[in-house]
Amino acid sequence: MKDGFVKVGASTPEIRVGDVEFNGKSIAGCVKEAAEQGVKLLALPELCITGYTCGDLFGQRTLIEAAEKQLEIIKEETKTLDIIFAVGLPVLKKGKLINGAAVVYKGETLGIVGKRNLPNYNEFYEKRNFTEFDEPPVIFRCKQMPEFSFGIEICEDLWVCEPPSVKLAAGGAEIILNLSASNEMIGKADYRRSLVTGQSGRLICGYVYASAGDGESTTDLVFSGHCLIAENGVLLNETKLFENRLITTETDLYRLASERQKNTVFPAYDDIDVIEFDMDIEETTLTRHISGTPFVPSDEGNRAQRCEEILLMQSNGLKKRVLHTGSKSLVIGISGGLDSCLALLVAVKAMDLANRSRKDIIAVTMPCFGTTERTRSNAVRLCEELGVALREVNITKSVLQHFEDIGHDPENRNVVYENGQARERTLVLMDIANETGGLVVGTGDLSELALGWATYNGDHMSMYGVNGGVPKTLVRHIVRFYGDTCDSEGLRRTLYDILDTPVSPELLPAENGKISQITEDLVGPYELHDFFLYYAVRQGFSPKKIFRLAVYALGDKYEKDAILKWLKNFYGRFFSQQFKRSCLPDSPKVGSVTLSPRGDWRMPSDAVRTVWSRELEEIEV
Repeated sequence: MKDGFVKVGASTPEIRVGDVEFNGKSIAGCVKEAAEQGVKLLALPELCITGYTCGDLFGQRTLIEAAEKQLEIIKEETKTLDIIFAVGLPVLKKGKLINGAAVVYKGETLGIVGKRNLPNYNEFYEKRNFTEFDEPPVIFRCKQMPEFSFGIEICEDLWVCEPPSVKLAAGGAEIILNLSASNEMIGKADYRRSLVTGQSGRLICGYVYASAGDGESTTDLVFSGHCLIAENGVLLNETKLFENRLITTETDLYRLASERQKNTVFPAYDDIDVIEFDMDIEETTLTRHISGTPFVPSDEGNRAQRCEEILLMQSNGLKKRVLHTGSKSLVIGISGGLDSCLALLVAVKAMDLANRSRKDIIAVTMPCFGTTERTRSNAVRLCEELGVALREVNITKSVLQHFEDIGHDPENRNVVYENGQARERTLVLMDIANETGGLVVGTGDLSELALGWATYNGDHMSMYGVNGGVPKTLVRHIVRFYGDTCDSEGLRRTLYDILDTPVSPELLPAENGKISQITEDLVGPYELHDFFLYYAVRQGFSPKKIFRLAVYALGDKYEKDAILKWLKNFYGRFFSQQFKRSCLPDSPKVGSVTLSPRGDWRMPSDAVRTVWSRELEEIEV
């Protein structure tokens, strides 16, 4: 439960129709198995104490009383376990039989919830035996951690046009349990999966679905024990059909709370009962998949699709700007590095979409003190392969003249030495754009904006920044995708060599003809920084939680002390460099994280990072 993680589970016990004693032992065994795995909240299937397929046996008082007694036995068997579970059984209430779910914790029944929507069509005839539950909705909430709150709906409740889970989530439930007995048919599993994941996305909640399986009557139907766990539109775990087993994962309640907080249209519903319970906050062992590259899909097919979509968004955004401004040219500084390479690819696609000549793209290479033959050659080959206009403007003399003008010693290779080159390059690009009636296309990416790794009024500035919404880890994959799918072998080889070139601003003299200034040696690995960026900005997580997740997801590649070092570096730069982000040029948003001052991120440039720094200092490695 620490950091908002709560382990949840769904289990399908083996049952026998009407044999409550056998079923009770099987259910207790499932609860014990889940507790041993650290599960704090478990869903079991609909009517599993008796079996869902009892038919008119539900009219037998003997069965109903036996089920109630068996619930007491299950409670006694599990009272020492630190786990809450919801189990299905028929319940007599006010002389009517309801299809109920008992919520049990440490030998006590916290509450009983009933099924509100009884199917009475096709193979279902529940209204023959049960009465619809019409009492006010109720959520169960942990006193020690209010985000650990859940509600229950039963099977058909999810399939109707207004599921009870809507009011439950609006009332504060961050987890929905569904006790189900959904029979299997061709195609139904896919539909069921879409319902569960879709509802978890709409309600910004965790959704735990447990369905009946082995042991239900097969007179007319079969039951597959299809269990699923989803969170905010993403399927975290599920069983195979007819597998009939326990599945578990951790749901991140702080993440869900943060999403709801940001979503100002998420409703609030007050007419709801709350049942509180006590549960100690414990460390939750993580088992769920947490990607070390949250911006990059792990699946190759999905990754290729994302790269293609982002290229389309970038190029269509640039095309619109070209058409709106009537620009006669696009001017891009080409270094032979990744970012300028991607910007040029986007410009080419934009001009193709606008039915404009690629010669209207003016790529400018501007060698100076740190330019290597490898990057310069790659820049030239890239332009030749793409068929754009290429200019070379050697800025060495003008930079040296500038140093002389301001009295700077060229042997003093400080920030003046570096930034003087970056600003001179921007001056050249802006003037060429003026000369040709064009606009300057910015090349800086999202990761550089987060770290402030840009020269103010140098490469920081442009007339339209096509890469401003793309993190560095994804830039690399988009360029590779372009290389993998292009028709030209020469272009492919050039792109692959650019991908193999170390990321560098090339502002310090080369050593033996090789790049001497490696960006990631100075600011840290972009893989880590993109991880930090995603969870700090997109999820709003605390430094301690981000550190924990980074160790979990990337600990096999980086030592803990290195992760902490670069995390401190990230927060330091992120706060101190906001002034650069406050005056960014226009740039298209392509993903869930953007730092545009006109879009998703608005932060004062003089915000103080004291509370974040204090928490970072409390982290032990």
